[in-house]
Amino acid sequence: MNLRRRTCVAALSAAALLGVAGPARADNRIGEAVLVQKDVLRIAGASTSPINVGDGVVRNETVRTGTDSAARLVMIDSTNLSLGANASLTLDRTVFNDETSYRDIAIRLGTGAFRFVTGHSEKTAYKINTPLATIGVRGTILDIRSRRGETMVVLQEGASRVCTLTFQCLELTQPGDTAIITATGQGRSAIRKTSNPSWSFAATCTSTSGLCTVTDLASSAPPQDFTGILCGR
Repeated sequence: MNLRRRTCVAALSAAALLGVAGPARADNRIGEAVLVQKDVLRIAGASTSPINVGDGVVRNETVRTGTDSAARLVMIDSTNLSLGANASLTLDRTVFNDETSYRDIAIRLGTGAFRFVTGHSEKTAYKINTPLATIGVRGTILDIRSRRGETMVVLQEGASRVCTLTFQCLELTQPGDTAIITATGQGRSAIRKTSNPSWSFAATCTSTSGLCTVTDLASSAPPQDFTGILCGR
């Protein structure tokens, strides 16, 4: 029996002996909402419910903001995700490395404007996807706008590799470097780079107090039950 298997068995046995229980989806909690302005919803299957400050966010659910609304989510590893109005994202996949970092985290951005600030996980753990692009990060602050037929990625800090779905890639290495991916029809897209972006998330930050503040959740979050996640559930 390998070490990972022994660890999982031991953890599950201890949980059983101690009678560990809780909400059905407690082991899926991967962060929380720290700022909510107006209408912010969680969508899980056919179920829709409002998100309030302090509510947990979980895997495989979509977070959506309404008109004149905004939200900021902070993951367990202190990744900060800010959403502008009429934006949606889905937390596709998370595999924990330990209580404050991920081995793998995938975030799918639907439509809208976002700011992404990496947390304490290894940078290779992060995978950001839009309908037109895949985005890799290296200690990064990114502004991302996803709308029908176009994705724009603006580097604010760090570095990023942006690729089309057909693996045409650009490296963003200087603040202001911007990748613009546009759909060209028949499942194809084009990518270009500029250092003079026509948009950034800055105006959205200014319009909503605290939206672009960075919260270090990992240093203050209470201990979580990661048994299921570490064991592959």
